[in-house]
Amino acid sequence: MYGGDEVSAIVIDLGSHTCKAGYAGEDAPKAVFPSVVGCIDQMDADDDKENNDSETNNNNADSNKPKGKRKLYVGSQALGFRRDHMEVVSPLKDGVVVDWDIVDNIWDHAFKDCLLIDPKEHPMLLAEPSSNTQLQREKTAELMFEKYKVPALFLAKNAVLTSFASGRATSVVIDSGGGSTMVAPVHDGYVLQKAVSSSPIGGEFLTYCLMKSLESKGIVIKPRYSFKRKEIQPGVFQTVDVDLPHTTESYKLYSQRVIASDIKECVCRAPDTPYDESSYSNIPMTPYELPDGQTIEIGADRFKIPDILFNPSLAQTIPGVDNFAEISSARGLPQMVIESINRCDVDIRKELFGSILLAGGTASMQQLKERLEKDLLEESPQAARVKVLASGNATERRFSVWIGGSILASLGSFQQMWFSKSEYEEHGASYIQRKCP
Repeated sequence: MYGGDEVSAIVIDLGSHTCKAGYAGEDAPKAVFPSVVGCIDQMDADDDKENNDSETNNNNADSNKPKGKRKLYVGSQALGFRRDHMEVVSPLKDGVVVDWDIVDNIWDHAFKDCLLIDPKEHPMLLAEPSSNTQLQREKTAELMFEKYKVPALFLAKNAVLTSFASGRATSVVIDSGGGSTMVAPVHDGYVLQKAVSSSPIGGEFLTYCLMKSLESKGIVIKPRYSFKRKEIQPGVFQTVDVDLPHTTESYKLYSQRVIASDIKECVCRAPDTPYDESSYSNIPMTPYELPDGQTIEIGADRFKIPDILFNPSLAQTIPGVDNFAEISSARGLPQMVIESINRCDVDIRKELFGSILLAGGTASMQQLKERLEKDLLEESPQAARVKVLASGNATERRFSVWIGGSILASLGSFQQMWFSKSEYEEHGASYIQRKCP
């Protein structure tokens, strides 16, 4: 058992878009950085070098590791610097880890570079998606105890932590992140697995739709590395394109997405009524200045892009987005919520309708809460009193999973819940199923 005050636990939430890490008991994570990494295949890089000497050394050193032939760059700064042949890869697919080597590097970066701690001295509370498999959980426990030698570990479901962050034990959590949107009912601190529903539409898909829509209007987003700005006379700048032939497509796309994502956060807001081409065609334009100095005007897209969350078929009206098969079968947010609540026990449905929580980066969009509440009121049974709750503070919405973990790990009553190193040594990794249901 760990005294809550003497040893501060570390809380990590590895999301599909960003990784959040910090100390339990604090009100915001200390480190927030992208959960994608830059990856250079050493073979590619070496082919470009005339110096064969270093090439043979590299190959000899790495020949015993199957994945050792690549160099990974983690963190905003490392990713912000363009390198030849650097691909941008994500360790997650549909919220579940597919590349443990990258996750390992992300945790390393969080502990050593961001928090400057020795993981041997801190219990770890990790957030996991509601859909996490037993195999994934055991692998997490194994890595934490074997490699990082942590004294204790706890895995908590994202939806449960969001519920704790708002001070509720029972609620429906809508977690709309980068990679997907998940609706999970929580009752008395447990996720009701049979009623969890998810959709592939998340922040990254909306950003992609916005980019395609701008492209169809002839607006090209130039990544920051692809030009230099020169002052020709005081206050007047000229941009000069830089030719960098070895830049990978994935890095170019990543750099464009960073800018498109900022446009989305600055100008987009959920429309009050379902989007309709004719009524939004002549609304006033909003200007946005791109990094290369050109100012673009954004009109109906400000409302059309967020409305894809409510009506996924809208995405197919954007040129270039028609190739997503799974999007056509995706359901809108209100339908997902109602479907999820209807799969729960009749006795708790009323309570669930009364506490619907919005969380995740995409949920910080303006007017999303009001629009969702309005749509749910129209579609839900008349006896239900619908209440959608969202923190007024956008930062709290973005970090609600992490904040819930921070609250949970610093509670005195939680300290006997940890899965300790001695239990791991005695029972093995599979014991995590019993300790963290």
